[in-house]
Amino acid sequence: MATELEKAYQSKKVEDKIYRRWESSGFFNPDQLPSIRYPLSAKPFTVIMPPPNANGPLHIGHAVFVTLQDIMIRFWRMRGRRALWLPGADHAGFETQVVFDKKLEKQGRHRSDIPRDQLYARMLEFTLENKKVMEAQLRKLGASCDWSRERFTLDPEIVKIVTDTFFKLYEDGLLYRGERIVNWCVKHQTTLSDLEVRYEERTDPLYYIKYGPLTLATVRPETKFGDTAVAVHPSDRRFRQYVGKEIEIETLIGPSKIKVITDEAVDPKFGTGVIKVTPAHDPADFEIGKRHNLEVRSVIGKDGSLNEKTGPYAGLKVAAARQKVAEDMQKKGLLVKVDPTYKHNVAVCYKCGTVVEPLVMPQWFVKMQPLAAKATTAVESGKIRIIPERYKKVYFHWLKNISDWNISRQIVWGIRIPAWLCQEMRNPKCKVQNGVIVSRTPPVSCLHCGSKELIQDPDVLDTWFSSGQWPYAVLGYPDSKDFKTFYPTDVMETGYDILFFWVARMIMLGLYSTGKVPFRTVYLHGLVRDKDRQKMSKSKGNVIDPLGVAELYGTDAVRMALTVGNLPGQDIIISEEKIRGYRNFANKLWNIHRFIMLNYRPTLTKTKPRLSAGDKRRVTELKSLVKKTTEYLEQFKFHHASDLLYHYTWHTFADKIIESVKPRLSGEDHADRAAAQSLLIEIHQTVLKLLHPFMPFITEELWQNLHEVKSPAKGEARQRRQKSKVKSLLMIEPWPR
Repeated sequence: MATELEKAYQSKKVEDKIYRRWESSGFFNPDQLPSIRYPLSAKPFTVIMPPPNANGPLHIGHAVFVTLQDIMIRFWRMRGRRALWLPGADHAGFETQVVFDKKLEKQGRHRSDIPRDQLYARMLEFTLENKKVMEAQLRKLGASCDWSRERFTLDPEIVKIVTDTFFKLYEDGLLYRGERIVNWCVKHQTTLSDLEVRYEERTDPLYYIKYGPLTLATVRPETKFGDTAVAVHPSDRRFRQYVGKEIEIETLIGPSKIKVITDEAVDPKFGTGVIKVTPAHDPADFEIGKRHNLEVRSVIGKDGSLNEKTGPYAGLKVAAARQKVAEDMQKKGLLVKVDPTYKHNVAVCYKCGTVVEPLVMPQWFVKMQPLAAKATTAVESGKIRIIPERYKKVYFHWLKNISDWNISRQIVWGIRIPAWLCQEMRNPKCKVQNGVIVSRTPPVSCLHCGSKELIQDPDVLDTWFSSGQWPYAVLGYPDSKDFKTFYPTDVMETGYDILFFWVARMIMLGLYSTGKVPFRTVYLHGLVRDKDRQKMSKSKGNVIDPLGVAELYGTDAVRMALTVGNLPGQDIIISEEKIRGYRNFANKLWNIHRFIMLNYRPTLTKTKPRLSAGDKRRVTELKSLVKKTTEYLEQFKFHHASDLLYHYTWHTFADKIIESVKPRLSGEDHADRAAAQSLLIEIHQTVLKLLHPFMPFITEELWQNLHEVKSPAKGEARQRRQKSKVKSLLMIEPWPR
């Protein structure tokens, strides 16, 4: 006796049961797929999941990538490929540190109050708890990933691969520790890479200051104590008489002299055409300083306060010092004028919005230009395809203008840098090497000068350095069977906003370490926005919880809402109304099935159907539907495929075909009745298969019911079929042709 379906689709009663059935089958693991359909010689299809940060629950953006990647995996699995979707989680270094800092703040504590080992242990416990929650949510969203291969960026085998790359880069001369200008977040007390800085347009005063016979404009009078030159453009004739000379200037802490230099970086149209050069506190000035061998004079500390080199201003925070210096220059007659309406871009921390302070300090850097050249060639040659193609230009532009990458962070949470620092540096060779010893094991003494005064570098690696090695690290590079079978992977699907943060770095490090591209296709989706095209944020109150709406309307409805209208590289419009609309579609599909099953007569299968001309036309239409859907999915046009199936199912199958055959199902002509029934079953089975990658839960439930009705089993046969691993699961049914 077949299970009788309820009148309306109850997603809560179906989804957990179906997922358990999928997971217990073992078919998420490509090695356990039925050998009859999936021989070991079958071509694999591999997607490495972008590891969600294990510091909180999934959000609607995660639901987008889960949906799109699961569509790919289910489609190619049904096409006979040994599909591997490898899941994982990211320790998320700095971002997790920020989350944990907030947790400590609520307790009235600061991370500096907790010994390093204890803090790390507490953060690990916090992260692993969140990881379990996140993995349960991935299951809820229907992710058919291979949990037996799940990885975490702090797994020992992953850490080893990441640190091996660190050693290789160092040995190849592509990694160094040096004093350069970096982005310093005063609030979080760590450096940030250039990509972790965002820019805000602000209106600030532009101060015109006397420098002896010259007048220059600056927004930062408080850094004048660190000026080591004055610069003009080489072709600016106005200041030719001063170029190459030292001019006498009056400062707030006494008279001084400063040299006038020329540099192409000076904009003659900015201010008066004269700029002050402060190599220690401005990235552009730092580069000017390198070109002209200028002194680097730091006058601001890590706490954001002026230091002892600023005389009476020492101890003042930057903002307060700026105001005080301007006031005192006014009193001393050194301030010519102030333009209060100057608009410019200000660098701020992407997490807290604090103005970033450019400081010069020793950090670890990767030389990026040699790596960028190969990454450029990989896309230019077509070894890697980027969808949509317009992002290739952005990718090339970024790689062309790339600078060395600061990979060290001053936090506890992450992979500790495998290097030791000499505290004495007695030998000249030791000074040249900055007292650095890179070693897989703690050295007994300094390899340069013999000193035993060594400490391990307290910094950790930027999380993008470890996640940049994700595709080959999780597959057990270099010797594992998985690496040899599944690498290079087929698709990297992720948001366009991390094309540089992550995708480009995976390409660079993948090529460097393995000699092969990490993936053949990059598919970029957009950011999720509300129905008014506003970015979702808690402050706006427009955030949609994917698990919450899945509980209300069903996961399949959420997945369809995130797919229809979702074009690559464009932002995704989502609303509860849209999700509710696809809940109605799920109900429509359910009612189609109930109607067909209620009118199904097993005895008619023994009668040879006599297809009418209209029936044959419908079969031809169905084949066209299969062909178009297949082409769309092969071309990564998920939005077209889902929209096509939605309209066919509702407006053609339900509204036209079913309505037209209703009278025939109760007619006296058995051959015609058999034809009508056969047509409905053929279309219905095909539609369930085509919709399965998009709406896996309801289609699997209906597929199971369909085959119970068509092939009822009794007694022991029924029990054997229910226990069998290879029971007719829709997820491994052949894709229609």
